[in-house]
Amino acid sequence: MRLKEKVAIITGAGGGIGRHFALGFGREGAKLAIADIDLAKADETADALRKEGAEAFSIKTDVSNPESAEELAKKTIEHFGRIDILVNNAAILATYSPLRGPFYQLDLDEWDRVMAVNVKGAFLCIRAVFPYMKAQGKGKIINTASTSVLWGATGNAHYVASKGGLIGLSRALAREMGEYNINVNCIAPGSTSSEEPSNQVALEFRQRAIPRRAIQRLEVPEDLVGTAIFLASPDSDFITGQTIVVDGGHIMR
Repeated sequence: MRLKEKVAIITGAGGGIGRHFALGFGREGAKLAIADIDLAKADETADALRKEGAEAFSIKTDVSNPESAEELAKKTIEHFGRIDILVNNAAILATYSPLRGPFYQLDLDEWDRVMAVNVKGAFLCIRAVFPYMKAQGKGKIINTASTSVLWGATGNAHYVASKGGLIGLSRALAREMGEYNINVNCIAPGSTSSEEPSNQVALEFRQRAIPRRAIQRLEVPEDLVGTAIFLASPDSDFITGQTIVVDGGHIMR
């Protein structure tokens, strides 16, 4: 087990990619804090983990709220006594209607909301766990970015800009936190089918990415779990400030 006895916080873990990260980490021996703005969904993920023998608790968290982010870190320390890993996965997605549209038609309040969750939320959670990781002299921070930044996806400028900001934040903090032996990296998924199977609009949108890939199939959350475990494990102790693309070979650089 590569994460045995490690304590991990995963935001946005009530469903989709975050839930798969949590289950994968649990199977590798991690203890989990399952954070989501939807507490019922967080409870479901925590229950699933406990059924598999993992230690987990759920907590309602609004990552864009400083007090909520601080409470997440404090509750994790109360439950497990340490924080080894933070996965900033919570995000507002803007990959299909009604959130898509030309940049000049995007609602400004919606722009602010996307930035508040996708960039500020990650920053606040990192700031909340930093004192504990610093005291331990070690930590792993993994931010979920997007390949939309790397190929210039159209129709959701606020989302693309937020994920570009997250990559920039990760590089800056990798420099600042390196002296404390804290690694900061990003995973950049391609268009990933993380919605409910019944969501045909989302599925059709995701399928449009298939012809652009070297491996021509739908990307699913399970495709990302191994990379997240690698970045959370000792195998990546000398890797920081990087963005690892997991998209079946669309972006090659």
